[in-house]
Amino acid sequence: MEAFLVSTGVVALAEIGDKTQLLAFILAARFKKPVPIILGILAATLVNHGLAGALGAWITSVVSPEILRWVLGLSFLAMAVWTLIPDKMDDDEAHVIKRFGVFGATLFTFFLAEMGDKTQIATVALAATYIAPYTVVAGTTLGMLIADVPAVFVGSKFAAHIPMRLVHTIAAAIFAVIGVLTLLDVDRLF
Repeated sequence: MEAFLVSTGVVALAEIGDKTQLLAFILAARFKKPVPIILGILAATLVNHGLAGALGAWITSVVSPEILRWVLGLSFLAMAVWTLIPDKMDDDEAHVIKRFGVFGATLFTFFLAEMGDKTQIATVALAATYIAPYTVVAGTTLGMLIADVPAVFVGSKFAAHIPMRLVHTIAAAIFAVIGVLTLLDVDRLF
């Protein structure tokens, strides 16, 4: 249960102000069809985070626990720093929207936008940390939906009122705490 809750919370916070949330705002404003947008977000996230969860599980089978602890701890600290850097959407992603319809454009652009993104890297690290890839993928997918579905319904008008700096700082703090606890190997202390 901890893996699910941590994965959900970390990704939901990290996703606020992320380029995929901006993409959700743009898609909602352009197409005004929330259902295919939400289904596209869900499908893209399941595939993307499913691959990331599988990678995280595989890493635990080939890397020694001691090395993995250091790699994961440092990765979470790097994620903390990365979370403080705001995302911007590329112009190329906006052009893809016109070619594939609402669902296809959402699926394609969300999948590509998440490749190498902080939430995908976090999914790899969380799956390796908790050794529960299905639980982590379910949590990170829910976290994406928690952050992006309201963006689809509310649109960019509401985004101006969210204190992005505060949200990013909280997400960065959570990543930093997880990183430090991992480096200190807190589970072994108790």
